[in-house]
Amino acid sequence: MVSSQHDGSEKVVVDSIHGDIHLTEREVRVIDTASFQRLRKLKQLAMAQMVYPTATVSRFAHSIGALGTMIRILQAVKENGVEFEQELEENLRLAALLHDVGHYPYSHLMEKVDWVELTEDRVEAPSEVRRPFDAAKSKYPEHEEVGKLIVTNQPDLLEAIGDKERAKAVADIFTRSGTADPQLSKLIHSSFDIDRWDYLLRDSHATGVPYGKIDINYLLNNLRVSKGKVLGFEEKALAALEHFLLARFFMHRVVYYHKTTFGLEESCRQLLRRLRDKGGGEYVVPPDGEAIKAIVQAPEKLSKFTDAFVDDIVREATDDEDGVIRALALSIQNRRPPALLREVPVYEERESRYHAGKTFVQNCRAKLRGLADEFKIPLGQFLLCEPSVAVIKVPQGKTYGQVAKLTAEDIRKKAHEEEEEDIKVFKGDEDEPTSLMDIDYSLMVKYAKYSLQLFRLYVVYEGKNRDSVIAQLRYKVKDWDKA
Repeated sequence: MVSSQHDGSEKVVVDSIHGDIHLTEREVRVIDTASFQRLRKLKQLAMAQMVYPTATVSRFAHSIGALGTMIRILQAVKENGVEFEQELEENLRLAALLHDVGHYPYSHLMEKVDWVELTEDRVEAPSEVRRPFDAAKSKYPEHEEVGKLIVTNQPDLLEAIGDKERAKAVADIFTRSGTADPQLSKLIHSSFDIDRWDYLLRDSHATGVPYGKIDINYLLNNLRVSKGKVLGFEEKALAALEHFLLARFFMHRVVYYHKTTFGLEESCRQLLRRLRDKGGGEYVVPPDGEAIKAIVQAPEKLSKFTDAFVDDIVREATDDEDGVIRALALSIQNRRPPALLREVPVYEERESRYHAGKTFVQNCRAKLRGLADEFKIPLGQFLLCEPSVAVIKVPQGKTYGQVAKLTAEDIRKKAHEEEEEDIKVFKGDEDEPTSLMDIDYSLMVKYAKYSLQLFRLYVVYEGKNRDSVIAQLRYKVKDWDKA
């Protein structure tokens, strides 16, 4: 993984995206821990290798790449005359290196199980009473929170970092804790953070598609820091900024939401949700957030919490007595992706109340049970999905009722997220940057209120007459987007 420099003073990683990445002694110790090495066994792109054969890059490689990006950003900031205390700079580098150490098996796929809605619930329960998760159980924590638990509790990482106090300071940066400097946290989490800069380039390279190839050198050359220590970009870099934001949009559209990849991942999400709800100890799917926390704080359990953890569950589920569970597991195990029956792409304002996609969902809720009965296919083998992506996230207004349902922690996190997404630009000779949303000739201003929503209906079905049945189903649903 690393090889010594000729003078023995440090070590270097040869990276396919960033070139040589020079490591400090402490960083080498962190990388060599079992807790960090686990990331070798987590795929960066979840199930994308089912479509793009070379998309097998690991979270391990991405994390080291994020460190490489952080090193370049810190250098650019220093060239702006901003100097960091040595320990703070080291902590920023460690935060970049460790920002994904808390990822679940298959990354976001397993992390979001609480928010999965089973098709039966979507079709049969009134929308006002549907709940994407069991309120009586603690939800699976987000991977940043899991990462903080790992960094501040795993003995190998505590020893490599130095002590618990320093480990907490590092974790506070990548979790956007209130104790961390908000501008410095932006280097880890924002619309122009080291995470996105690396994964767009790396995922584009791994899949072989051109859409994520951003102009990182030009962006770095035009990074500025104001007297108020606010990060922003020179106005002349606006096109590179817009390209970066559009790259993320198109990578979602082409790679992350590819119909086959997304279909297989949705099968897995639905499978894990069903097995978790089934309970009874037959499967090792963690029943709630407390079980996740117990896993990641125990060294012997964390080492096994890899993609293989989910692979084993899928393999066992192929023999389940429940027909829906068995069908979902076999779809994944045999790489027989769900058949896409209908996709209704919609590019509308996010709060738009009437469009073809919503009509399609309404018809699915009204007619899908009858269609399932007609073709004698269990309702749970139909997958109704609504992936969406916006070019840029902007602060969204909320009604009083929506705000009332948020916890204080939710409100704090939402405020942080909205601030972090606000890219700053130095207009002309101004000393302090302004929001990208205040530049009226930017493409982002025109597209900010819109999002691409893909309303999809899949079916998991195998049988001697598979092609004929799927053709008939497609014909039946072809007009469901019309009122």
